[in-house]
Amino acid sequence: MERALPPHPAPRNPRRRPRRVAAAVAGVLGLVAGGVAALANTGSAAADTTTGLGSNWYASAPYLMPEDNSPPDAAAVMDATGQKAFQLAFILAQGSSCSPAWGGTSSIDTDTTMPGVIQTIRGKGGDVSVSVGGYGGTKLGQVCGTPEATAAGYQKVITKYQLKAIDFDLEEPEYENTAAIHNEIGAARILQQNNPGLYISITTAGTNAGTGWFGTQMLNEAKSQGFTPNNYSIMPFDGGFNGAAAQTDALVKFNQILQTTFGWSEATAYAHEGVSMMNGRTDAAEYFRQADFQAVLDFATAHNLARYTYWSVNRDRQCTGPVDPGLSGSCSSVAQNDWDFTKYTVKFAGATPPTTPPTTPPTTPPTTPPTTPPTTPGACADPAWSASTTYTSGSKVSYGGHEYHAKWWTLNEVPSASGQWGVWGDDGPC
Repeated sequence: MERALPPHPAPRNPRRRPRRVAAAVAGVLGLVAGGVAALANTGSAAADTTTGLGSNWYASAPYLMPEDNSPPDAAAVMDATGQKAFQLAFILAQGSSCSPAWGGTSSIDTDTTMPGVIQTIRGKGGDVSVSVGGYGGTKLGQVCGTPEATAAGYQKVITKYQLKAIDFDLEEPEYENTAAIHNEIGAARILQQNNPGLYISITTAGTNAGTGWFGTQMLNEAKSQGFTPNNYSIMPFDGGFNGAAAQTDALVKFNQILQTTFGWSEATAYAHEGVSMMNGRTDAAEYFRQADFQAVLDFATAHNLARYTYWSVNRDRQCTGPVDPGLSGSCSSVAQNDWDFTKYTVKFAGATPPTTPPTTPPTTPPTTPPTTPPTTPGACADPAWSASTTYTSGSKVSYGGHEYHAKWWTLNEVPSASGQWGVWGDDGPC
């Protein structure tokens, strides 16, 4: 988040940045080779398992990264919560080409991990949506040149994985690019026409005013193209939000923007409006706990919102060691039982999560991460890590007598708390 603002105010949501780790995640998920083979054939029976899944599940599908951030076993999450759908993230452009790839590096043509994940979920009666875009990285809309070319790239994803739902996550830097947004909205419109019944969500940044200048421009682009998705969802966090009251206030204001833009009534606007939250500690050190999720859920159901989801299932568990070791992609940094936050999305879908005996959360207050590293002066060549400095991919720092390099954008994430799957790579002692 923390970099110079563009000419018009717009929030940044680094939780959506692509985070890819070259690891054998299939082993973590307990996937089998047979799942890969079953989905490789587009005429397989795998898609038939999703026939009865209602749009309420796509509307409640939380984000899941199966190839990064210490991915959980999707089947275990389904058993524990009753959730039936997940939003797999993220599809980006492979390099500077108009070719879809997971995280911008793993071409869907040669991908072997995701088919197994999808087969596991579908084998249990569930389904997936795929999210394209996210914070950072190169999006297809930036490099494909036209809406038609952009749509053709995304159609490959829909065809390969036999999708019935897709999410366009339009954030920085793409949504500051008028031509790229024209291509993305145009691609969504074409996909909607060419894939009858395809569930399409548009997710963008939220502000205390509902959404920022770029978010409003995106809505105007959709209006000019005559495109209406299943919902427009905002992300009310990382922008000075303080608890659920600030989030629901942003949803009310976004509703007014939808009314003004499209000429909708309040009820019609809510029927096309969604919310995508971040559980636990956010990139901007805001905290959203279970009570906040419940309050937003109450608002969503009372106003008949079209979507209620969050980032991410990977983070839906308590951190080991200190409850709050700092921002993490694989735990929430708040006291919780495993999958507490996923159960709220299940409730939004209209289902009742299974009852499990709760564990007693720690009674000690969260540990505040240090603002200055305990390094030995003069021992390390790299500059000392700072909690207030924004780091990008390749940045080098020293902390606690070790040297680290940043794998992607980060702010206020303690290097020693990052772990194997986190943003910081440990380069060893100074």
